[in-house]
Amino acid sequence: MDNRGWEYCDFIFVSGDAYVDHPAFAMALVSRVLEDAGYQVGIIPQPDWKKRASYTVLGRPRLAFLVGAGNMDSMVAHYTAAKKPRSEDAYSPGGKAGLRPDRAILTYVAGIRSVYKNIPVIIGGIEASLRRFAHYDYWSDQVRRSILLDSKADILVYGMGERPIREIARRLHGGEAITAIRDVRGTCVRSSHTGGPGIRLPAYEAVKGKDPHSLKQYAEHFMVQRLQADPLSAQPLVERSDGDRWVIQNPPAFPLTPKELDGIYELPYTRRAHPLYDAAGGIPALQEVAFSLVSSRGCFGGCSFCAITFHQGRAVTGRSLESLLREAKTLSQLEDFKGYIHDVGGPTANFYRPPCTRQTKGGFCPDRECLHPTPCPRLKADHRDYLETLKALRNIGVLEGIQKIFIRSGIRFDYLGLDSRYGKEFLKTLCRWHVSGQLKVAPEHVASPVLAAMGKGDHETYIKFAKDYTDINRGLGYKQYLVPYFISGHPGSTLQDGIELALYLKKSRFIPNQVQDFYPTPGTLSTVMYRTGLDPRTMKPIPVPGEREKRLQRALVHFNKPENRALVREALYLAHREDMLRPGPERLL
Repeated sequence: MDNRGWEYCDFIFVSGDAYVDHPAFAMALVSRVLEDAGYQVGIIPQPDWKKRASYTVLGRPRLAFLVGAGNMDSMVAHYTAAKKPRSEDAYSPGGKAGLRPDRAILTYVAGIRSVYKNIPVIIGGIEASLRRFAHYDYWSDQVRRSILLDSKADILVYGMGERPIREIARRLHGGEAITAIRDVRGTCVRSSHTGGPGIRLPAYEAVKGKDPHSLKQYAEHFMVQRLQADPLSAQPLVERSDGDRWVIQNPPAFPLTPKELDGIYELPYTRRAHPLYDAAGGIPALQEVAFSLVSSRGCFGGCSFCAITFHQGRAVTGRSLESLLREAKTLSQLEDFKGYIHDVGGPTANFYRPPCTRQTKGGFCPDRECLHPTPCPRLKADHRDYLETLKALRNIGVLEGIQKIFIRSGIRFDYLGLDSRYGKEFLKTLCRWHVSGQLKVAPEHVASPVLAAMGKGDHETYIKFAKDYTDINRGLGYKQYLVPYFISGHPGSTLQDGIELALYLKKSRFIPNQVQDFYPTPGTLSTVMYRTGLDPRTMKPIPVPGEREKRLQRALVHFNKPENRALVREALYLAHREDMLRPGPERLL
């Protein structure tokens, strides 16, 4: 502040992450957006929440405090799917754990309020966004109230926050009271009344219980939110809690245009962690993204276990070729650049342009998915622009010292297979130029009921893709392999499904080093299934593995490990598959 001649900050951003000035970190991106709009922004990263003075180091902001838990929900950052404390935190100096509190937003807002009375506080980011209404909290095994009510913040920004925060800043700067700013798209506000027209969600009291009626109400509660997520058609949503407290959600903000997205990613980030972390070894999370290009935002994949669509939205916005070329040149000029761009992608790498007319307007069909259970007739799979972008990046690489450009974001092989004109060309280009020996893909499972619950395509689509990948690499003379990811214990899966997955892995002679235990996190369809035992799309019952069965299903994936023998044997006996203990092609032990 002294170096810049500031007497005060307009905004102060309090974050659960260490400060990394890179667009992959929400704190940096939002702060640079506000700076670009002319505001003075200070950052307090990972304050010592046990000391009130931690919140006063930059003084009182002129307009508001901004509060976020970081790039991850703080509970996910702290605990594994088995609810065990994590030993590392990639968003902290040297990977050290314990530098942010559990339920970070609640703690930070309380700390700010304890030292500054009547100061506007705006919360946002992934933790706030996915907990904006009543939500199931896996770690306490309870349905909790909206984080807006529990934190007593003034405004909650949900989804991608660039548009909402700029409008809020403009209105605060213009003299409006924070209590008068109630109609900004992409925000939720507190109220003592319903606030006017809107779709009323089931009340918190109606969804918090474990009786069948409450569970059904909770599933319906989620589906109403899902059906009102399209910016082109969504209505305000209203939820009552504790009798006379209400949360009002304004319709979602419209996605940024390609030009706006370009501008945000070309703001003057240093692309470094703050120097104060050098002695600790820096911030591990930066290593994965430091030399990567974000080419798109949004995902229409529709995976039930993923919260991206609930936060970023389904409408895809791709950046321009010119902007990506400029950023690639910027990366190549950084002091520690080694000649490799690690990724050109987004939530899903080959979702680079809107797949239909509705998405070009910033919307999507609220009542059906693009790919599941069958591809939408309006969907136009086209990899042409992505191919041209990759080719242009390779061409400038010769001049800019870029030796190799990898694609490490997820590839949706089912979408790839729908592109009859450019799909094979893209796969061949991928194998020839953009794979580093292994390509990570996510079939997730092999059993049809489980894939249906996950919102994924059939297993045969993956088998065909794997064959095409192998054939192309053989033709190129390359030894490159697929590394598939699988999830065990997902709602909809039974021991029989786990055994089917184990048999597939045995026959394919591939046992993954890691498997992801299903993790019920706020904001996903799968978490609603886990909580209710219902598929909210149909309201029909769905099997949900308990903790013991989840452990057995995980052991089946690694049936070859000696330490899993007893668990695999137990699973086979429970499934009445003792035949798989005897000699034969299906023997697991």
